[in-house]
This record gives sequence, C-alpha cells and structure tokens, in this order.
Amino acid sequence: MRSFSYTVKDEVGIHARPAGLIAKKAKEYESAVTIEKDGRAVKATGLVAIMGLAVKKGDTVTVRVEGRDEDEAADALERLLREIL
Repeated sequence: MRSFSYTVKDEVGIHARPAGLIAKKAKEYESAVTIEKDGRAVKATGLVAIMGLAVKKGDTVTVRVEGRDEDEAADALERLLREIL
C-alpha cells in the first residue's frame, strides 16, 4: 500500500471540477484508491463521495492506494493534486 498526504491550497477547496478529475484519474488504475479527511474515508472513484468530504482550503487529505499498479497510481494522483489544488 502507498499513501501520501496533501494540504489543499485552492481557494475553493475540492469542488466539482477537481473532484471529477480525481475520480476520472482514479478510475484509470486497477488499484483501490481512497481519500481520507478527519478520519472519514471514501472511494476516490466517486465524484459525489469526494465532494461529501467538504474539503476546504488548508485541509489535509490522505490518499491511500492499494493494488497491483499502486506505485504508478499514487504518483499520478499526487501529481494531479499538486496541479489542480
């Protein structure tokens, strides 16, 4: 399993557009991907679930990736978060 934490810098936090991009990227991989905030974890493939975390600017999320392609998936998701948030 791979995991990383990221502190959101975007003024609006994780809203519909970035949540959709995260879900789309997570679906590209075989590995199971979850996003956690304040002890609550959701599948990263669900746009509505991600938005339900209500992530605001300054919040830290932890992304966990587990599966055959976890290294590639974790690297790609970390790059994506840095680019869009």
